[in-house]
Amino acid sequence: MEFSPFNNVVKLCLQGMSMEDAKQPEEALKLFMQAWSGATNDHECFLAAYYVARHQKTVSDRLIWLEEALRHALKLNDDTVKSALPNLYLKLAKCYGDLGDSEKSAEYIELVTILNEKPSDSGPFYHGTKADLKAGDLLVAGGNSNYQPELTMNHIYFTGLVNGAGLAAALAKGEGCERVYIIEPMGAFENDPNLTDKKFPGNPTRSYRSTAALKIVGEAKEWDRPSPEDLQRFRERLTTGNGEIIN
Repeated sequence: MEFSPFNNVVKLCLQGMSMEDAKQPEEALKLFMQAWSGATNDHECFLAAYYVARHQKTVSDRLIWLEEALRHALKLNDDTVKSALPNLYLKLAKCYGDLGDSEKSAEYIELVTILNEKPSDSGPFYHGTKADLKAGDLLVAGGNSNYQPELTMNHIYFTGLVNGAGLAAALAKGEGCERVYIIEPMGAFENDPNLTDKKFPGNPTRSYRSTAALKIVGEAKEWDRPSPEDLQRFRERLTTGNGEIIN
């Protein structure tokens, strides 16, 4: 499953997080349980269980839901979920530590150490923009942020999700056509810290950044375009919810 902010379960989780921000944990839990009840695949079950877990009143109940989240996560062999495993293992380690099982806690800490290396994602990768470019052109850092125009970016950003790049193209400044380019990173890259382990566990949008150039190797022609209504809601959320950019 490709992560999408327009997925119904994701929307419910976002609404639940809004209730958390409003200091209404009971309403948040209702929304997360609604997400759990409406989940139709392992990815949705993983997300819903992860959020239900943090509203449990006892460590034992929290552990049950975290293990349920892990059970569904391990059924999925994709980088969207792999990036969330260190965060999930840390929470499991804490639960076992709080319950006095230091051996089990240490096992999960060791898994965190093993996984917390460079991203395992091997692509393909995409960059969304309104610029008219061609194969062989290089995208480099140093442009102005789409969200804070006064900020010069030290990195160039890209994603492993073609629909995510399409959304970035729709949100990009400029009057040109939305373009999604297939790119090749010319150097090392890292998880985008502005999105990784923030609202959602791990790096579900498979968003990365690099100080090295990105080489355009082709152009994607097909991706799911958001509706005008969804796009407007997303613009509003960016306007009202944008914190400081980690640059």
